[in-house]
Amino acid sequence: MKTEITLCFDFGNSRKKLAVFSNKKIIAERILYTDTSGEIETLLHEFKPQKSILSSVINHNPGIEDTLKEKTHFHKLSVATKLNFTAPVGKPETIGADRLAIAAAAVHFFPKKNNLVIGLGSCITFNFISQQHEFLGGAISPGMQMRFKAMHEFTAMLPLVEEDWNFPLIGYDTRTNLQSGVLHGMASELDGIINRYRDKYRNFNVVLTGGNTAHFASRLKNKIFADPNFLFKGLYALSQYNNNCDI
Repeated sequence: MKTEITLCFDFGNSRKKLAVFSNKKIIAERILYTDTSGEIETLLHEFKPQKSILSSVINHNPGIEDTLKEKTHFHKLSVATKLNFTAPVGKPETIGADRLAIAAAAVHFFPKKNNLVIGLGSCITFNFISQQHEFLGGAISPGMQMRFKAMHEFTAMLPLVEEDWNFPLIGYDTRTNLQSGVLHGMASELDGIINRYRDKYRNFNVVLTGGNTAHFASRLKNKIFADPNFLFKGLYALSQYNNNCDI
């Protein structure tokens, strides 16, 4: 089988990330600290990809798209992207690129199921894809860092704290009270919304993805499928789908 290298870029509000696929397998992951054409050229020289795809929810440097178009079969995830699902929502053009990738991965890996994919990023996104492969929407709520920052910035005395996964249930000082409130609160929110969907739908599957997947997965009462690279796998599937290849 001929080796084919695909670069999958995910430019989110917090970080710019890259996953490198050799055929269907991730062989490398990178954090990008800039979005200059020079950094992209370096990656192209290192991995020598045949294809690339970009999911971006930020105002990135447009020059990198020209670089990727010149050196690879490039696709930018947008409203014009060919999808393996339908989106009968009010304004499909407003669906974020990251949510499109998540929905594509759900249909590709868990076809004919009612899928709830929860993305843990700057915001928590709840993305529901029906067993008829329709992206019906979901919900968005503040992510972990946003919650910590909000309590600090909208009060006079509360400090800005970071997550510590050894936090107690009952906080014993200001720092641990904040950690318990945010982290236990998020876990309870996730379980609560999963339960609402599970009560309504059968043939139901839950996927948790994003940077802190492992930490939250161990604290949920519900059975879920945890995959921190689920969005990247969706990007790879869409790259293949939009280049007339089998996935």
